[in-house]
Amino acid sequence: MRWILRMATALLALIPAQPGLAQVDDVVDIELVLAVDVSWSMDHDEQLLQRQGYIGAFLHPDVVAAIERGDWGRIAVTYVEWAGAGLQMTQVPWTVVDGADSARAFAGRLAAAPIARLRRTSISSALAYSGTLFDGNGYEGFRRVIDISGDGPNNMGGPVTDERDKLIEAGVTVNGLPIMIRRSSYDPFFQISNLDVYYEDCVIGGFGAFVVVVRNADEFAAAIRRKLILEIASARPRVVPAQLQARAPRIDCMIGEKLWQRWRGGP
Repeated sequence: MRWILRMATALLALIPAQPGLAQVDDVVDIELVLAVDVSWSMDHDEQLLQRQGYIGAFLHPDVVAAIERGDWGRIAVTYVEWAGAGLQMTQVPWTVVDGADSARAFAGRLAAAPIARLRRTSISSALAYSGTLFDGNGYEGFRRVIDISGDGPNNMGGPVTDERDKLIEAGVTVNGLPIMIRRSSYDPFFQISNLDVYYEDCVIGGFGAFVVVVRNADEFAAAIRRKLILEIASARPRVVPAQLQARAPRIDCMIGEKLWQRWRGGP
């Protein structure tokens, strides 16, 4: 099957462009947005571990092999960092990764990008921003996926479920990497003990959506690598049915906004 698809692509490339006709986008197995939390609740050491986890993943032979085993043997990926509403930055623009050399180049660009530390947590704004990156990016993937990481619930911007549902309607899958490291250096007021459930019921959605949880700092690298391999390989370890079935969430999806209001002295 793979050789048929690639031969078809090669034949199409030989057809001269015709004036007035739309050009076919570059075909890839997946269009992947890596949306990474850089809010103040994560200390600088954890941000470095997180960044190094993504760099190491693209240098790892298992991730490269997963990419090369795809039907097209190539993915398009971009790396975004986010915090509060309006605080989203594309650190590495859309890049095709189709083997060890291009994976190494992507990792190098990521390593060279500065690491920001910004205020508040707006998962909804991060999802909205990430969703805009697909249109007009020049790629046509079999799947469109947003891989979002974070260490707390949404506490700014619109309701996270609204943005998630818009993305599901558009055919985008949202996967999650909830970071559940307990830190004595950060005010625990905004931490919730069941962030994994919050991500399952309020953040992720779409076909085959799943979460991979990080509970200890030394798990970052392995968790990020595993998650990328699952996404690239179209593996579906667990379909979370929260958005696919009519059942109530197990957690208040507005808990972050309510905690913020209480912290500011509201009811």
